[in-house]
Amino acid sequence: MTEKPSVYIETTIPSFLTARPSVNLIVAGKQEVTRQWWERRREHYHLFLSQYVLDEAAGGDSEAAGKRLEAIDEIELLEVDEEVLRLAGEIMKTGLIPEKAQTDAAHIAVATRHSMDFLLTWNCTHIANAEILSRINFAVINAGHLLPTICTPDELFGGENDET
Repeated sequence: MTEKPSVYIETTIPSFLTARPSVNLIVAGKQEVTRQWWERRREHYHLFLSQYVLDEAAGGDSEAAGKRLEAIDEIELLEVDEEVLRLAGEIMKTGLIPEKAQTDAAHIAVATRHSMDFLLTWNCTHIANAEILSRINFAVINAGHLLPTICTPDELFGGENDET
């Protein structure tokens, strides 16, 4: 039996999973795709998160935070070590991620440092952004690591007829 691919779950995933249904059709569609992925696909992967996810998920409205934290309660926690901090710093040095979004660089660094196969996110501004990923990948390679595949839940759904 082959080992399940590893997936780092970034904070937007539990946020979209547990939020009240949106009246915005695009957001509602992302919420539904996230729910379907969570129900039908997550068991095909070994899920991980970091303290950054726990901290972000705990923020805001206490009832909503409770739902987010409950959804991710049993997911394995990856260590934030010196190498994660160094790698996040190298990513920030590219200037591609603004200082106010440095946690986004930290998510990439954790997933990269721990050799995740995938980083799953709906953050298409600073993480799953095709315009910056090649340059972030260059910084990560120069730091001695390989960038995981960064994608959204709809990209990690397997084939339409995937029965595995």
